[in-house]
Amino acid sequence: MECEFPLINSNKQEIREIFKSVKTIAVLGLSPDSSKDSHRVAEYLQSQGFKIVPVYPKEETILGEKVYRSLAEIPFDVDMVNIFRKPDALGAVADACIAKGNVKVFWAQKGIVNNEAAKKAKDAGMKVVQNMCSMVEHRSL
Repeated sequence: MECEFPLINSNKQEIREIFKSVKTIAVLGLSPDSSKDSHRVAEYLQSQGFKIVPVYPKEETILGEKVYRSLAEIPFDVDMVNIFRKPDALGAVADACIAKGNVKVFWAQKGIVNNEAAKKAKDAGMKVVQNMCSMVEHRSL
């Protein structure tokens, strides 16, 4: 897949509103390795009072939280899905968010853009952020 420019993206005011309203964040691809970006970002967000829900194929706990294998396995509502996956995986992630039925924010981290998946998420009523780091954006507010 070629690099895409994010055609669908929230602006700074919407991002400010996202962080005011979000309480629970599912982090797809949350690595147990503390040197990885996904771990550092999730740890920061957790330190800021957000409930972090790790989604990862291995491990039992990460950052002291129970790990789920998929978004569908999480037995409670999540406000935001923070995605650390390759762009071509985002279509399936958008479908999983839609199937979950209660996700308010579809956030693809820095370097991750998939406009088709973003449109699908937006059309389903989610706020969409692409190619931005949630930690950097939160700190800037």
